[in-house]
Amino acid sequence: MSRRDAPVGEDDLQAYVDGRLAAERLSAVEAYLTERPEIAAALDRDREVARALRARLAFKAEEPIPARLRIANIREARRGRFATTRLRIAAVMGWLILGSAAGWLANDVLHVPTQMPRVAFMADEAIAAHRTFVVEVAHPVEVRADEEAHLLQWLSKRLGTRLSAPDLTALGYRLMGGRLLPAGAGPAAMLMYDDDQGTRLTLFIKTDEKDETSFQFVEEDGISAFFWRDAGLGYVVSAEAPRERLMAVATAVYDSLNSPMPSLSGGTL
Repeated sequence: MSRRDAPVGEDDLQAYVDGRLAAERLSAVEAYLTERPEIAAALDRDREVARALRARLAFKAEEPIPARLRIANIREARRGRFATTRLRIAAVMGWLILGSAAGWLANDVLHVPTQMPRVAFMADEAIAAHRTFVVEVAHPVEVRADEEAHLLQWLSKRLGTRLSAPDLTALGYRLMGGRLLPAGAGPAAMLMYDDDQGTRLTLFIKTDEKDETSFQFVEEDGISAFFWRDAGLGYVVSAEAPRERLMAVATAVYDSLNSPMPSLSGGTL
């Protein structure tokens, strides 16, 4: 099914309200609204509200992004909290070592695999990016799904490895698009999906993750995430969703990424 013939969805209606709808979708959306005057009326109201808000908040668009919302600052704050936690752990282990009876226990604690903090930090990066961009209305992604081939070729070139966008339609999620992000010493890619209820899900991918790991789960203030390493890449799937549903998504992503990948059109990396 071509993009032109696809059913009209929430992303089409939102793009119509925002004036960003692709020309090839305009006739389909207009026909859809002609048959559903109650939805057309609701969209007209949304457009008026959006216009009024833009007029009243135009001055905000000229202001710089607050420092607290910049990814670099969010990452630095999380790094500081992580360093504080490590110091506390070190202090506790020091007391344990001083106790002769507790010495063996401290020895066990000191042998926590060294890869764990770095893997957990990757999840922190992904969740911070997820929180920053899923709330965006006008610009949740840099490149939209209707330019998927261009998006994947661009991200593949920047990360130095061939990427694909897992098809999650069987689980109710459609690709919205993606963007490039900073991640430690190199770039990362983030793909965003949404469902019919407006729930957004992100897939964060970064390079230079040497050791392979199995699925690990973390939940931070309502955001659930599964993360793992595979073939030199790190992956994090994040959403405000129950663990069971997100596990199904993470499994589908893993299966998709490990299936034979079609060649990218338009050249090589």
